[in-house]
Amino acid sequence: MKIAVYPGTFNPITNGHTDLVERAARLFDKIIVAVGTNRQKSETMQVDQRVALAEEVLGHLENVEVTSFDSLLTEYVKSCGANIILRGLRTVADFEYEFQLVGMNRVLDPEIETVFLAPEENLSYISSTLVREIASYGGDISKFVHPVVAKAMGK
Repeated sequence: MKIAVYPGTFNPITNGHTDLVERAARLFDKIIVAVGTNRQKSETMQVDQRVALAEEVLGHLENVEVTSFDSLLTEYVKSCGANIILRGLRTVADFEYEFQLVGMNRVLDPEIETVFLAPEENLSYISSTLVREIASYGGDISKFVHPVVAKAMGK
């Protein structure tokens, strides 16, 4: 069974994230969307809320499970019985950062591979950071996130 772990803060989960998971769900037997904490980022929503929103947004995909984690990613991937990390690439700037992560993860556990997918072109400009910023000013984020997420961000 090919299991891929798709880690991120998903703060919030965007249409770009959803597109990526839908693409991956056709390629792997199981996708674990792993909602993590990033001690470098400020979090507007608690982990439990981000997990609940991701579960609702991705509920139409039978082979997708949403969980949370707060550990080294390589340790978490192994604990799931997986050996694949799924990551999204939107821009060249993403590639530089992601390439660093691949190198670090290979040193931590050489048995884990990283697979990259790109979202639909019309979604490549969406980032959680920009969505949070637009929402913080009361802007309309409905074009970038699922309606349930837009409603939660409006609160």
